[in-house]
Amino acid sequence: MKGKILIVDDQFGIRILLNEVLQKEGYDTYQAANGVQALDIVSKHSPDLVLLDMKIPGMDGIEILKRMRVVDQDIRVIIMTAYGELDMIQEAKDLGALTHFAKPFDIDDIRAAVKKYLPVPNSN
Repeated sequence: MKGKILIVDDQFGIRILLNEVLQKEGYDTYQAANGVQALDIVSKHSPDLVLLDMKIPGMDGIEILKRMRVVDQDIRVIIMTAYGELDMIQEAKDLGALTHFAKPFDIDDIRAAVKKYLPVPNSN
């Protein structure tokens, strides 16, 4: 079974980049540009891992994370932030985020973290 990954970022280019890289790795991917879309995907598709940007207009990453936990308390989340906001990073980790990446991130670091937290599917 393939792992399902939800990419939540308001920046189209970042979503496309992550989507392309993770699909090449063999994962099923979903994309959301905002919190409403992200929560809809979480409730309908139960992703195994979420890559969540912290700075999203409207509902920020912390609020999205809190609401995702209501839908699925065991959901695995890696956060991304373009800002050195240690308090936000700490709050996200207190809410169960696995790790965080500062933007601009190295795509190989993201790939390695996804493999660590979501083992690569067997290609039979």
